[in-house]
Amino acid sequence: MLEPLFQVKVECPNCEAQFKTSRVRPSFKKSAKSDTDFCIHYKDINPDYYVVRVCPFCGFAGTENFSGKLTPAQKKLFQEKLGQHWRMRDYGGERTAVEAMQTYKLALLCAQVKNEKDRVIAGLLHHIAWLYRYEGNQAQERRFLEFALEAYTRVFETEADEVNNARLMYLIGELNRRLGNYNQAVRWFARVVNDRRIMDAGMIRACRAQWTQTREDMLAANMELPEDARELK
Repeated sequence: MLEPLFQVKVECPNCEAQFKTSRVRPSFKKSAKSDTDFCIHYKDINPDYYVVRVCPFCGFAGTENFSGKLTPAQKKLFQEKLGQHWRMRDYGGERTAVEAMQTYKLALLCAQVKNEKDRVIAGLLHHIAWLYRYEGNQAQERRFLEFALEAYTRVFETEADEVNNARLMYLIGELNRRLGNYNQAVRWFARVVNDRRIMDAGMIRACRAQWTQTREDMLAANMELPEDARELK
């Protein structure tokens, strides 16, 4: 019988050793539902558990979105911060929820050492929030959603030309909504809908829906709508 996991061989961008890491076969990726911030809840095995690749030899962890090999200065910094404390451990097989969380937090530290782009760091922070959501840990989920929101906002300010702006603006709006920052949320959703240059119909529809939801949340809380978000064009 076909196993849900298969292994691929990768090269560590730090120590350049080759090691194997597991992935989930596409036929086993079965979603049960999807949240409004793109978090997918899976029926059986969760592919998100296997996104991070961890070198068993030196401990460097990263994803496919990481840039190339480390520079000599980055290798030195990694060794000082993480490498010297690493004890050989293999994350190449099946992972538990706890092990998945360990790999993401390790990747986050490595991304910071490597000075990865904000969009890579934002993605890791958002995924960690999702892992806490799967566990039902609302306090930690909220904490990491706040970190992710800060990082996504930096991406918008610094990398807007290189990413899907409509999706990014929607996410900033939706994370603000989830964190109760309703004034900010409706402004971001309205920006997407009212910007004539944005042609992404799916994101425009999603922003309209979440703008309506946020207005309802605000009215239920007896909050006044900001002037620039009282109506959509």
